[in-house]
Amino acid sequence: MEYRRLGSSGMYVSEISYGNWITHGSQVEQEAAIKCVHAALDAGITTFDTADVYAGTKAESVLGRALKGVKRESYELFTKVYWPTGTGKNDRGLSRKHIMESVHASLIRLKTDHIDLYQMHRFDYETPLEESLRAFDDLIRQGKVNYIGFSEWTAPQISDALKIQRANGYDCFVSSQPQYSMLWRVIESKVVPLCESEGIGQIVWSPIAQGVLTGKYLPGKKPPAGSRATDKKSGSEMISRWMRDEVLTAVAKLQPIANSLDLSMSQLALAWALANPNVSSVIMGASKPAQVKENVKASGVKLSPEILKKIDLALGKIPETNPDLTVSPKPRP
Repeated sequence: MEYRRLGSSGMYVSEISYGNWITHGSQVEQEAAIKCVHAALDAGITTFDTADVYAGTKAESVLGRALKGVKRESYELFTKVYWPTGTGKNDRGLSRKHIMESVHASLIRLKTDHIDLYQMHRFDYETPLEESLRAFDDLIRQGKVNYIGFSEWTAPQISDALKIQRANGYDCFVSSQPQYSMLWRVIESKVVPLCESEGIGQIVWSPIAQGVLTGKYLPGKKPPAGSRATDKKSGSEMISRWMRDEVLTAVAKLQPIANSLDLSMSQLALAWALANPNVSSVIMGASKPAQVKENVKASGVKLSPEILKKIDLALGKIPETNPDLTVSPKPRP
């Protein structure tokens, strides 16, 4: 495993992070989930990403139990706040009230006294941005949070936040957590250039496009039984946008490229995301320890400009690049 600095911060993260969005507390039983976390630790993964909303807060609890007994200084723990965690009118968003209540609940579930990276899970149109940023800065001052970031923000939203942070002497964002893969490249034209200039690193989710880039889905054929595309609990709705023959046909053209490098399709996809110099880490999920062991082999793989060009030629016009597709929920009516 190789490690990179998170943006311009002094904290290093593993090139491959372990995330438990659709596994812990829902798709995978607790015992299996804990085995995956231990396999990640054994493979050199030190960065673990979760969120209060995953599996209705259960994912944080499972991760907290899985990391029990592991030296706290030896890993980096990331979580997020924004999405509803209850039925109350204040159980969502980035108000000071919800942020403070959520971080304390996350600390309890994660069985720790601090979070290494606390992230705004979406942009909140209902709360004044300065209120949210002040609350996050207070958490840093209180020692409950070390660094702060955001997920799925547009370039103008990022710029507005940085202006407020600097004007008030707040600690600035060091990370962005967007969706990013060979097929979904919407951050490349605006978000990445801005983040590069501002010292913000990308921690990308879904680098294998919900499994489409593994090559397991073939044009004209039904998805394999038990795969993500057939399981409503594990993101079948999200993966459905890629389950078109034209996409699957293009993805199949990547197999010879992977073979030429002695890589699996998953490893190729992870290595491709890591080829972007603004990417600090790619998040992978796993339901079995074997998947962890297989995917970590992508760390340290360097793809040549020629290989990157071959990948672009294989995929053609399939990848989505429109930056306007980065969106957050609008205000409640």
